[in-house]
Amino acid sequence: MPRFASNKYAKGISDRSGREYPLKTMILEWNGLLVGPDEFEAKQPQLSPPRIQPDPQALRISRPARTEPPVEVLLGFNPFRSGTAGSTTITITQPGHGFSTGDITRFRNSAPFDGFSTSMIETASGFAVTVLTSSTYTITATGGETATSGDTLGGGGDVSSGPVTLEA
Repeated sequence: MPRFASNKYAKGISDRSGREYPLKTMILEWNGLLVGPDEFEAKQPQLSPPRIQPDPQALRISRPARTEPPVEVLLGFNPFRSGTAGSTTITITQPGHGFSTGDITRFRNSAPFDGFSTSMIETASGFAVTVLTSSTYTITATGGETATSGDTLGGGGDVSSGPVTLEA
């Protein structure tokens, strides 16, 4: 293996200023320049930024919260129950409906029952609901239609409830 001189009397030329220094005292900078001790410049902190640690609260695949659009809900078989004979009140069974009193809903694909016609039940402007429980609410029939026999189930099997603005 080759052996080198001890650099005891060796001189070196600074790459920055061209001055002569004892080789033992010269310093090699981060950019590869060999300079004297009075010319040494440390590496700037911007050249080696610290490693950014992951944020433990951040999600790798994140999506903003979205508001679900109003949708049509299929009701159970014969969801309507008429009030007493001569009444304009219809009680609708829709588990977990989420309505508040005064909300508007529109029915589609209903069958006539107990004196109430399909065209009245499927009114385009919908009905304001009055909430009874979390699974039932009432509406008031329009157009002078009333229950003929009263306390009758009806409406059929394809009845749906949804927002008035929903398009087919």
